[in-house]
Amino acid sequence: MEYKKLDHTSFLISRIGFGCWAIGGHGYGKVDDSESEKSIKKALDCGINFFDTADVYGFGHSEKVLGKALGSRKNEVIVATKFGVAWDKKGKTHKDCSPKQIVRALEDSLRRLKMDCIPLYQIHWHDGKTPIDDIMNTLLKCREAGKLRYVGCCNFSKEMLKRARRNDEIATFQCLFNIADRENEDVMKYASKDLGVNVLVYSVLGRGVFSAKYDNNAIFGLNDTRNKDKEFIGARFPRNIFYASKLKEIGKRYGKTPAQTVIRWVLENPFITCAIIGIKNESQAFENANSVGWFLKQEDKDLIDSLLKEGSI
Repeated sequence: MEYKKLDHTSFLISRIGFGCWAIGGHGYGKVDDSESEKSIKKALDCGINFFDTADVYGFGHSEKVLGKALGSRKNEVIVATKFGVAWDKKGKTHKDCSPKQIVRALEDSLRRLKMDCIPLYQIHWHDGKTPIDDIMNTLLKCREAGKLRYVGCCNFSKEMLKRARRNDEIATFQCLFNIADRENEDVMKYASKDLGVNVLVYSVLGRGVFSAKYDNNAIFGLNDTRNKDKEFIGARFPRNIFYASKLKEIGKRYGKTPAQTVIRWVLENPFITCAIIGIKNESQAFENANSVGWFLKQEDKDLIDSLLKEGSI
């Protein structure tokens, strides 16, 4: 495994992170908790030490599964969770970053994860109304109380990042980034180069589409949120299937899978500290962990870039 020092923290983070949305069992197709637990343990064996979840993933279920699977090894790894999306008894969600909700969400996450202190606590989505200063002040009070160690934010604009960073308390910035969707490249550069904030990226595999395991006739379950994902709708889906086929060709030159190839491409971005990959089983944990320890030739990186320019939608 490759590791990087997470600046402004005491952590050495694996460059491959375990994304825990899928193991929540909601919005990502059917999952089996026993398989999820095995995949977490396999990831540990492969050297992955960063596990990223959120309270809303499976409405708390992801955190419970992760806490159980890590067991006594919780103190050996970096567990990150998020707040900012609340839900009711019917599963209807809404964004809420109010101080009251932060305190409630944090206590609930600690209980589900069976932890006394969360290593990295992240603002999942800003609710568009709670002042960022109020959010940060609440989080810092929680840190003083020993409930969390470091604060991170996700899906922020440059201006939001700048405001949150005023007190020099934001350790990480997390955003969507993959070969087909690079809209966040500018804010990633700003976070890393100008603010010195570690950048974590998600949806690296485009929720699986760049693994080349789907074709144009793929059908997802009724409650699978990929049915509403822009990368799986209209002309973008066949375009992404085409990208995956080209990644497969490139990967063969290195003895790597399409997934490993696109993960490697992401890891070679100078502004990225860690690529968070959704994992549902042991084989995925092993495959993703083996995206490290090799490098793409410049000609292949150029080829990927040329494909994107030709097929951009």
